[in-house]
Amino acid sequence: MNLNTRGVINYLLWPVSGVFYALSKLRRVLYQLGVLSTNKFQIPVVVVGNITVGGSGKTPIVLKLASYLKQQGKRVGVVSRGYGGSHTGDSLLVEPSTDVKLSGDEPLLIATQTGLPVMINKNRSQAVKDLISQHQVEVVISDDGLQHYAMDRQVEIAVVDGNRRFGNGFFLPSGPLRESLGRLKQVDFVINNGGLFPGEISAQIKPIGFVHLVTGERKPLDFFSDQPVHAVAGIGHPQRFFQTLSQLDIQLHAHEFKDHYSYQSADLEFDDNHPIIMTAKDWVKCREFANNKMYYLEVDLDISEDFLTNLAAKI
Repeated sequence: MNLNTRGVINYLLWPVSGVFYALSKLRRVLYQLGVLSTNKFQIPVVVVGNITVGGSGKTPIVLKLASYLKQQGKRVGVVSRGYGGSHTGDSLLVEPSTDVKLSGDEPLLIATQTGLPVMINKNRSQAVKDLISQHQVEVVISDDGLQHYAMDRQVEIAVVDGNRRFGNGFFLPSGPLRESLGRLKQVDFVINNGGLFPGEISAQIKPIGFVHLVTGERKPLDFFSDQPVHAVAGIGHPQRFFQTLSQLDIQLHAHEFKDHYSYQSADLEFDDNHPIIMTAKDWVKCREFANNKMYYLEVDLDISEDFLTNLAAKI
């Protein structure tokens, strides 16, 4: 679909977007007035979400916050809806050995990289309750869920994509907005992932090195310099990943898949012997059929220590 056609469709859908905006506004007001009930908890809940659909880079921020609070001596748990997973029903504790088809990619990645209890449930409030009762956590981080108002929260963090921002500024379905821009004035922190904007906390994804999928061996950032590789990304904004690799002077054959894509081994069979580099989110979906050509890019989040200190003070 070309840009002109997409633009026409977006404008045709604008009346539907108006209805979506009105309903989302009404829903929030009903929670604020107590007409719809909110579940309260005895421990703080930190929500990391956004006001748009699509990948804004929430998961690296959840990983950073969870690791930081763990280092501060807090017993931390994480809740998620488990988007992309097949699990339904009661809460499911996600462990490194959990089948990614059951849990979804992001909860499995968080459980694998933090070693913390991760609970998935479409009812996030129940997931929080189960973390408290079964794992005696002292603080819960919710991966997404800014609009899940049935779950009370101590701290709200909104993540903004530093490059794409708010797209065309329309509400769903003619644009990416789930809530109005005014919602950003009501949260505790706004994190700008990949950019700079007044009043927003800058965060940058920083590559660390490459990890072999089979052996776990780490390679430095210049290991693939001037080499042709296949770059694979099934994330919300794959161009950011490809750009990062290009900046490392890697010769890319880019392969873009839809967000939360469920890989099959045939998807990564190419007519050459070039290395295959993917994101960590793709790694947890390719572990079962990994071969010696596959690596994932290990990253960290560069964010100010002042923000982390201020966050800890709020909980």
